[in-house]
Amino acid sequence: MTSEILSLINILIKPFGEAAAQSSQQEALRAALGSNKSRLQLQLQSDGSLEEVRKRREEVKLAADWFCDETEDVTWSFVQECLLLLLTLTRHLTVELERFQQAPPPSAGRLHTSEMAPPLPPDVLSVSQQKTLAAALQFVVSLGLCPYLAPGVGVPLGRRSAFGAVVETLVNKEAWPPVERRLLITTRVLLQLAELSSVAMLVFTRHLGDVMAALCQLGHQPHRDAHRLSSEESRACKDALRNLLGKVYQPMVIKELLILQGGPKQVQQVGLNVWSCLMPEPGGPFQTITDQNFSSGLLKSGPRGSSSRAGLGPAPAWLRRLCGQLLSECLMQPNGVQAVVRAVLEGGAGGDSDWRKCEAVGRILSACPQQAASGDQYFKLVCPQVLHLLHLQDKLTAQQFQQVATRAVLSMVQERPGLARQYLLDPLLSPLQRCVHSSSAAVGSEVVLEESELTRCLDDVFKIWVVGASPSVTLLTALEEVLPVVFTLFCFTKRSVSHLRAPCQEVLLWFLNHSESSAALSMLQQLSGLKQRRNDVADDFQFSAGSDGGVRLVLRQSCRDEDDQLYEKLSAEQWRLECLMQLLAEVKESDLPGDFFLHLLKDLTTWTAAADEEMRRDEEQMNVAAVTLLEAEHCLLGGAERRAQRLALLQVVAVMTECLQHTQLLRKTSQVVDFMVSLLQRACVGLDVASGPGLGNPVETQTLSMGMGLVATLLSGPQIRAEDYSCMSGLLPPLQTLALQHPDPLVQELASNLRAVIATHGAYRPQDLAAAGAGLGSRDPGGSSKLQREGNISQTPVSTNSRHPEPCQSPGPQGDPDSSSKSLSDWLLEACDPDVPTRAFAMRILTQKVQRKDPEAVQAQEKVLLLLLENLEHEDPFVYLSAIQGLAVLADSHPDQILERLLRDFRLGPSLPSSNKQRSLETRLKVGEVLMRASRAMGELAPHHGRPLLSVFLQGTKDPDQSVRASSLSNLGELCQRLDFALGPLTQELSSCLTALIKTEQEAEVRRAAVHVITLLLRGLSDRTTQVLDEVLLDLYRALKWVVRSDPDQVAVLHAQLALEELDDIMRRFMFPQQKLEKKIVVLP
Repeated sequence: MTSEILSLINILIKPFGEAAAQSSQQEALRAALGSNKSRLQLQLQSDGSLEEVRKRREEVKLAADWFCDETEDVTWSFVQECLLLLLTLTRHLTVELERFQQAPPPSAGRLHTSEMAPPLPPDVLSVSQQKTLAAALQFVVSLGLCPYLAPGVGVPLGRRSAFGAVVETLVNKEAWPPVERRLLITTRVLLQLAELSSVAMLVFTRHLGDVMAALCQLGHQPHRDAHRLSSEESRACKDALRNLLGKVYQPMVIKELLILQGGPKQVQQVGLNVWSCLMPEPGGPFQTITDQNFSSGLLKSGPRGSSSRAGLGPAPAWLRRLCGQLLSECLMQPNGVQAVVRAVLEGGAGGDSDWRKCEAVGRILSACPQQAASGDQYFKLVCPQVLHLLHLQDKLTAQQFQQVATRAVLSMVQERPGLARQYLLDPLLSPLQRCVHSSSAAVGSEVVLEESELTRCLDDVFKIWVVGASPSVTLLTALEEVLPVVFTLFCFTKRSVSHLRAPCQEVLLWFLNHSESSAALSMLQQLSGLKQRRNDVADDFQFSAGSDGGVRLVLRQSCRDEDDQLYEKLSAEQWRLECLMQLLAEVKESDLPGDFFLHLLKDLTTWTAAADEEMRRDEEQMNVAAVTLLEAEHCLLGGAERRAQRLALLQVVAVMTECLQHTQLLRKTSQVVDFMVSLLQRACVGLDVASGPGLGNPVETQTLSMGMGLVATLLSGPQIRAEDYSCMSGLLPPLQTLALQHPDPLVQELASNLRAVIATHGAYRPQDLAAAGAGLGSRDPGGSSKLQREGNISQTPVSTNSRHPEPCQSPGPQGDPDSSSKSLSDWLLEACDPDVPTRAFAMRILTQKVQRKDPEAVQAQEKVLLLLLENLEHEDPFVYLSAIQGLAVLADSHPDQILERLLRDFRLGPSLPSSNKQRSLETRLKVGEVLMRASRAMGELAPHHGRPLLSVFLQGTKDPDQSVRASSLSNLGELCQRLDFALGPLTQELSSCLTALIKTEQEAEVRRAAVHVITLLLRGLSDRTTQVLDEVLLDLYRALKWVVRSDPDQVAVLHAQLALEELDDIMRRFMFPQQKLEKKIVVLP
């Protein structure tokens, strides 16, 4: 019977062509509605197959106390017929569905397979049947509900389509029953139809807003006419509205409520509704409602209606208040925040409009509604939902949800900082706060904080603080408390590969860039170890690498050895300093690194001034006879603590100057001036010492000279502004002190001139100011005293007992005036001088003479050789490296004589009578270094001179000492890659030696060297590999594969993989040579 009822409904809504003869659209529509109703009555009376449908319809009609046969309004009469047929259909489907549910399951005797679909319930309609039912519902809503809504309630028909205006003028509101009664009847029937799930889907997906508008008007509108509803009917409509809002998908409800509260013009008139900022835009997704039956030609005489894009009209004040109240209630429900966000953002096209919506939702979430008992209760309910938005994994909506959550958090922090800190920031930062307290560890578990929890916390901090980009005092204060933990985590991630490194770095940089200068400097002091650490990771905890590329917090394993504990502590502090410097290097376009550097220099100046006073006070306390042991211990511990702080300060200054560029440390003129002020103040501290600052410490004297020269250069610049002179006024007190108390007259004169130029803002300027500064800066820092200048004492280096003399005592190759006038014998004598710099410099001069083929050096070749071999056994690197360089040059100049002696010493040990036999191994390794350098210098002569070297190196691979074996293999690789085709007769022997060492050698260092020989061999031969190594290439390949598969040493495996890559490139070029387009011209005879 379902098909018969739907066929009758189709008769009612089916357009006919005779309506086109009418004069106007209103007349055509009225005629079509009356004609379709008459056809329906005729079909019911004439068709005997519809007897059952007629009975059901009459039953429904008798039960419907609202049906009126005597109405004069054609549209209402048409709506009544539609409602009767729709009620008949739903009652029939309800009965059939109950029978279907109560029917016993199919008998087991019937054949059923797993592929067979289960039987469909009777309320499932086909596509065409759903289309007919949707059209009937469209007629009911358009003719029986929308025209009777009050002005401003819902979207008028005239703004939905052009043909909707025709429908509004067609309705006769003066006829019986009254308007309010018609609206109540239509709404009640639609709700009855919605009790069936298949019909409810069509009603609420297409007409939810109209039904909600009708219920709002019926239940909450102040009645002023005589036909108003009773209190019971109004209460029933209110309950129906509550029930409807509770069972329908919440984002749809919120979206319709936003439409019902009217257009944006009302924001200026009534500012009490916080939801007014989410008014739908003109022509937005909330406004356009399709009217397919009207626009597709229900009456062919009517023109095709165009969808109106005008904005929503003004809504009544009572409706705006009601919508705001209902929206707030929806928000305060479980998952209400997510429903509001989905309602606002679903269907958005991105761009600026979505950003405005995100900000509007954020402002709404931060405003406490009137329905909430208190702000504390509201934030306690809403804040967890806001944080949940940050963790959504839906790729399509996660980004927008996170934007809303970010804006909401920032709005809450700005509006209610106390409540936001309690219910938002503290729960968000709780994983980082748990790292500080050792009591947060669970009993019986080694894992304190899981990887996923820490990762989620860092992602949330990055989204709120960095992406939000809205610094405030509350955000900075909350982040400052956990920043040491973030920095410790950053240092841990710098040691390995982790996806948390970038978020940690961005969070740290955000704090340093947006916090106040004093707070940033204080935090840098704490992170560098100059202040007591607070809120850092507890001593019982440590970070550990996670399985998914993150980090987890675990209990620290106790270390029994005190030396290991000390080493771990020192290395961790050094690594933290390096990480801090890397972080400061990323602070672009900021004065913070320079300010921190100057702050450290000021502390250093204060320490210099207080050091002597503290030492004298400690001595006085220790000299008192009545002092107790406890007081003495406290005094000693206090002095040790102060010295430790000063050493830490010096370490930070040293690391900063080493890791950061000067352009980052001193970006502005004011920072340069502050640097000079601290430098001059430190120079003034030591002026009270009797010996003077320059006599006892030449480094400080040279530093003072360079600093004053820098000030002179700045003052000699062509463009000095008045602001620069004002900035330099801080130099006046230390310059005056230097001008009055410094013992050097040149320093006094320059300080006085500089002070005069700065005080007069350049009005007084000596002509030789820059030259005087440059001359003072280039003076000898103290190696030549006044007596030496007056007596013209020679600058020849004087032997002393110090192994590290001042740099001025080591003459350069071109700086010594006597280097060209000395004879070879003098240099030979100085090469035996006990002073290390003198001896090393003399050997370098001898090396240059040999390289230039000086006649005296050629004649004294044997003496030079013996001298270099003797110095080769010296323990100082400066000496024996100079000897290695000289022997390499000598072997390159006279290979026949020198190489034979070096090969004998390498094979048998040093042959000099004065050689120390206990250091024979070291000497052999040094000779091996000489042979390697000589092999590199041979070039094209390697095939001629390489045979003896190759033989000795192959013998060295069998030496009992592993270092000699490794050295021989290293030299063998350097030599083999230069022999080219001369290596052909020796390939079998070389291959046998290398493969045997690879497979049988026990020392990993030697196996690495053997594999490296193959790498160098392949790299040197390149495309000639297949010709030179054709007989042994397969053996070498198998040896390399054996290393990759079986060798336990990872470094050897890495070398083998590199060798296989070289071999792979060679064979690819051999098998697939590069195609060259060449044109050859052949001259025929």
